[in-house]
Amino acid sequence: MEPSGNTPAPDARLFYKTYLKSPDAPWVTFIHGVGGSSIIWFKQIRDFSTHFNVLVVDLRGHGRSRDLFSAYMGREYTFEDVSLDVLAVLDHLDIRKSHFVGVSLGTILIRVIAEIDPQRVESMVLAGAITRLNIRSRFLVWVAKVFKPVIPFMWLYRLLARILMPNKRHKESRYLFIKEAQKIYRREINRWFKLLKDVNPLLQYQVEQNPRIPTLYLMGDEDHLFLHPVKELVARNELATLITIENSGHVCNVDQPMAFNHHAIGFINGRS
Repeated sequence: MEPSGNTPAPDARLFYKTYLKSPDAPWVTFIHGVGGSSIIWFKQIRDFSTHFNVLVVDLRGHGRSRDLFSAYMGREYTFEDVSLDVLAVLDHLDIRKSHFVGVSLGTILIRVIAEIDPQRVESMVLAGAITRLNIRSRFLVWVAKVFKPVIPFMWLYRLLARILMPNKRHKESRYLFIKEAQKIYRREINRWFKLLKDVNPLLQYQVEQNPRIPTLYLMGDEDHLFLHPVKELVARNELATLITIENSGHVCNVDQPMAFNHHAIGFINGRS
């Protein structure tokens, strides 16, 4: 299906695409992670657009929102700022309610959106969800912080991608993230890295809030950094469900798209 919309709205700023099924169909909004872009959802668009109206966005500084960098010169980012960017796109399109699908750090942004405007969020599908930074993931954040001033950004990014997605069957996921990260300005990615200092307090707050929104966690069984914390979280949240996808790593929507689409579409259809 060809996109029905394809523009950086002047009041929303972010680049977006819409795929319209019908005026009465539910909306699904996709949020990518740091270093990626809306391209990461290319294996989802066709299946989802047969059931829903679909919106994909490129977050500030990423993908085709890259050249909007000048709009944020001289300002540091917060998770709320980036989440409000997404809500501005929904306002521009007059989307009053949407289901949200996110991957990696995009799952944190969806939780922030749910805090800012809970009536906007019908359900959440969180893939490769980051719910807590354990010792290994905190060490990776420390390595990135210490070495990013002296090591070429792409060397560091390739290393982090290899650690996060180490297996042979994660090759396509690694390739996509590295390819998209190469398009990002170094100063821009530095702003996103600075956000990481706020991750653990924010994640702890989100866990304590426990939003009353139906949530599906889709995690790869080989997501060695983030799967265990999600299991602990789901055990304490009656509105949350965990499905573990076999032979898949952190970016399970790319590693196993058929399984991902089947579970995510079934979950959203059950709540539309």
